[in-house]
Amino acid sequence: MALEHEEKDNRVVFRWKVGEDDVGKVIGRGGRAAQAIRTLLVAVAVKEGKRVIVEIAD
Repeated sequence: MALEHEEKDNRVVFRWKVGEDDVGKVIGRGGRAAQAIRTLLVAVAVKEGKRVIVEIAD
């Protein structure tokens, strides 16, 4: 598992690379876990006046 980020202007892109076997665990049932991660990152970014994109890749 690895987490990378890239900042451009007012946008931050997080790339979360996980193993093929772990993708389902990260995304969660119905995408709930992935949505929770996005929600937390967006909450922090809003305080700093930025936008966030979260990409989950295998």
